[in-house]
Amino acid sequence: MHDIAFIRANPSDFDAALARRGADPVADRIIALDAKKREAATRVQQAQNRRNEASKAIGQAMGQGDKDKAEALKAEVAEIKASMPEWEEAERAAGAELHDLLATLPNLPADDVPQGADETNNVEQHQWGTKREFDFEPKEHADIGPALGMEFETGAKLSGARFTFLRGDIARLHRALAQFMLDKQTRENGYTECNPPVLVGDEAMYGTDKLPKFAEDSFRTTDDRWLVPTSEVPLTYSVAGDILPDLAEPIRMTAHTLCFRSEAGSAGRDTRGFIRQHQFEKVELVSVCRPEDSEAEHERMTKCAEGILEALNLPYRRMLLCTGDMGFGARKTYDLEVWLPGQGAWREISSCSNTGDFQARRMNARYRPEGEKKTRFVHTLNGSGLAVGRTLVAVMENYQNADGSVDVPDVLAPYMGGISILVPR
Repeated sequence: MHDIAFIRANPSDFDAALARRGADPVADRIIALDAKKREAATRVQQAQNRRNEASKAIGQAMGQGDKDKAEALKAEVAEIKASMPEWEEAERAAGAELHDLLATLPNLPADDVPQGADETNNVEQHQWGTKREFDFEPKEHADIGPALGMEFETGAKLSGARFTFLRGDIARLHRALAQFMLDKQTRENGYTECNPPVLVGDEAMYGTDKLPKFAEDSFRTTDDRWLVPTSEVPLTYSVAGDILPDLAEPIRMTAHTLCFRSEAGSAGRDTRGFIRQHQFEKVELVSVCRPEDSEAEHERMTKCAEGILEALNLPYRRMLLCTGDMGFGARKTYDLEVWLPGQGAWREISSCSNTGDFQARRMNARYRPEGEKKTRFVHTLNGSGLAVGRTLVAVMENYQNADGSVDVPDVLAPYMGGISILVPR
């Protein structure tokens, strides 16, 4: 959600920032609706004040025996009561229209976000690691997976397209990756492990900018709850409506959960394999901090995600997303792309975003600086640390052998119960 006071004071700057994201100018319309709402609210308040004054004066007139004056005041009160619903409805209608308009507008990009229409305009920040040289033609995970227990047909039989059944050692490797990620983020990086619900209400989805824009990309239950598209939703919304203390240190949370996405906007993309599933698992990172700390926290969070890839010795690159490729609620985003030798391509494995106060305004999350009475909106950040299924894919393709087996990365040995290699069945 956007700051009305900023829009009133800087309409041209607001429209220029929206234009960078491909949106049409709307500042004049916002200001007009805001003025209409404020005028109606003022009329309602004035009417209430006059009604109260007149009602009090009626009693005084009656006490003085001035029946004519009392009757005139009663008529005025009746007239005021009759006119108030019109102004109350005007205030409500203008407020609802303004709210609905603001809810559809994306966050404004940070100044250092590159201009661009799509992913081709993203800017590489750095690369890490050395791509493995194979003495055989590396295969894609979808080709070696079935013999290792990655059963696409079983998943489809149970649930349809974009579902996969993992069996045996590969299921254990998938679990090991999630446990390793959680342990590293909590023990080394200072995140607090959480276990949130994966069913949430409209308020949580709206507060974290998933509604109304992404309704069709999410699954809704028959009792009007939503299956979370990411645990960013419950973790971030856990501070909704709160007034937090000074926040000298950011609140850092992590969770490993199931995630669900209908992928309505990705028809025909990644239909083969384990890359884009309706049900998947992710270790999420969420930070809540003071505005002046959010840029440094964004860098820190991204490095925490990078640390998982480095520990697994998976080559990756960091990309600064352009204005046309950023998510709706982000003001700045880094994508981490891992190298997949079977595909011969870089593929996204983590997205770390600073949303500024965009989500905080939607869910009214504030903090009170030490020694001050006035509250301020917090800044919220989120990122994948990492997407578990995509990390499994990266391990399969980078650690594969000519016979179709897959070596287990050394750092996962404590989680694998002595299993050091996945062998085709």
